[in-house]
Amino acid sequence: MQTQVALQQASPVAKLAQMTNRGLFKTMRFARRKPLGFLGLAICFVALVLGLLPGVFTTEDPNFGGNYVNALQAPSTSHFFGTDEQGRDVYSRIVDGTRVSLKVAFFAIGIGSISGFLLGIVSGYFGGWVDMILQRIVDSMLAFPGILLALTLVAVFGGGFKAVIIAIGIVFIPGALRITRGTVLSAKENVYVDASRVIGASPLRIMLRHILPNVLAPFLVVASAALGNAILIEASLSFLGLGVPPPYPSWGRMLSGNASQYAAVAPWMVFAPGIAISVLVLGFNLFGDALRDLWDPRLRGR
Repeated sequence: MQTQVALQQASPVAKLAQMTNRGLFKTMRFARRKPLGFLGLAICFVALVLGLLPGVFTTEDPNFGGNYVNALQAPSTSHFFGTDEQGRDVYSRIVDGTRVSLKVAFFAIGIGSISGFLLGIVSGYFGGWVDMILQRIVDSMLAFPGILLALTLVAVFGGGFKAVIIAIGIVFIPGALRITRGTVLSAKENVYVDASRVIGASPLRIMLRHILPNVLAPFLVVASAALGNAILIEASLSFLGLGVPPPYPSWGRMLSGNASQYAAVAPWMVFAPGIAISVLVLGFNLFGDALRDLWDPRLRGR
């Protein structure tokens, strides 16, 4: 009894320390159970820090050009990843490009996954002609490869930063809708859903109260795994010249244009953004797979 009273009267500093210790314990437990997932989480955390605080880790202005005296310098202590054909520091552009890639990925997945999530709940719960119409639209969208659909949408929207985000977000709507719909079809057959319907609960209340908690975990898994694919699509669009416009330093644009021309004499111009894309996509995929293994009841205990 005295211990409970002491915990209730603990200072905010003590409560913060307790929460920190609990978080560290859960993190270490996650690292022991899923070492590859923890590696992916570490990569995502580093990328998030770089994306939120790019000015802290950059050594020069990533968009500063015209210093041709320092052009095509090899990696050194002053330029960790060397310089490009305009004398710009490749390391600073990689760090600042992290912010661009994460911004596009999170906004695009937020638009696509949430839209697909809500439409999937409506499609799976109501069924009938609503489900038939939505599924035919999904089938027509899935008939195109993701990158081709994104290219078409960017061309329709006219290009630009917002157009890229919306186009990539639309690409991920069908996948999120299909997975959410399948989970809803299973969840709405539970006895407590029938009981709520019998006592007169509205469809909105049933979806929010009983259906939503059952589909939230699969939604988070799909969203986390889709972040890596969104980064890859954005890099592909930028490589083709239809992605994030200048002056934003995009990893995909760093791989195209003059980088391919100078690849023989300055290979770091190609290796640095290519490795950055590969590592970040790998991190999100590893973390998404670990979340799937932890939250999917069919995979627990393996």
